Amino acid sequence: MSKIYIIHENDEWTSHLTNRLEELDLLYESWHLGEGILDLNEEPPEGVFYNRMSASSHTRNHRYAPEFAEAVIAWLERHGRTVINGSRALRLEVSKVNQYMALNQSGIRTPKTTVAVGKEQIVEAAEKFLETPFITKHNRAGKGQGVQLFHSIEALKDYVDGPEFEEPVDGITLIQQYIQAPEPYIYRSEFVNGQYVYTVRVDTSEGFELCPADACSIEDLYCPAGEQPEDQAKFTILPEFDDNILRQYESFLRHNEIKVAGIECIKDVHGTFYTYDVNTNTNYNSDAESKADRYGMLELALYLGRKLQEGVQEVSLSTKKG
Repeated sequence: MSKIYIIHENDEWTSHLTNRLEELDLLYESWHLGEGILDLNEEPPEGVFYNRMSASSHTRNHRYAPEFAEAVIAWLERHGRTVINGSRALRLEVSKVNQYMALNQSGIRTPKTTVAVGKEQIVEAAEKFLETPFITKHNRAGKGQGVQLFHSIEALKDYVDGPEFEEPVDGITLIQQYIQAPEPYIYRSEFVNGQYVYTVRVDTSEGFELCPADACSIEDLYCPAGEQPEDQAKFTILPEFDDNILRQYESFLRHNEIKVAGIECIKDVHGTFYTYDVNTNTNYNSDAESKADRYGMLELALYLGRKLQEGVQEVSLSTKKG
């Protein structure tokens, strides 16, 4: 029987979606790809396959989950199955370099960035960067992993040579322009079926780790996704946002075959937007959603249900013609 298959590596992040699928009485199956076996000689089952593999899987001891997901998705696409956020989306999820190149190709501004492999090369790249302050971040990351702010080359050298240095899982470190915002906020715009759902404003005054998932520890100052006083809410859904950049984002998603995403940007003192992250396994904050009465996972579950029904109808028509 045809059903919805969820490709992932994190049960905590997936439970919010499966709860919605159960509310809608939709058949689903979870494919946790932390490890497994794939027989390429077999045909995949019928259904809709939703990929929400995360670039931060290695932080949960699932180092090769994205590579395994890539193999599974190649197999599914070879057999013509419906894959939401397929191989192209996964390629962008696990590489900020790929994200920036695709964003730039769509005419979307990203921060000035230099790529470095090797500790000495990180320092050399920063010396050539000629801008302070600057930040470093990992190419394959998530939750703000590896993001550090530096006001001098000397501070960077101390970090790179010190015990706190984080080696990127793919070996690639980015040296990036620091965008000074007039207020300590970034913006994350959510899309389902490539269409705009809402924008959440995120308070960055306590750090760079900006994961909105309820699974984040509420004791973690960098991701306090739990309930907070109204005047201290870290995540706030805005009633409206910049129409021009939203149109650019929808065009970008369409050109890159991405159906579900959260895109993060920051606005500088001149009102210019810089886009710096595309999350194809996007999560939602329940406190912010309940206050705004907008629900991303519900929108996603409804969309997956429609895709499943479309597939069932196509199979039915094909059977009748046969």
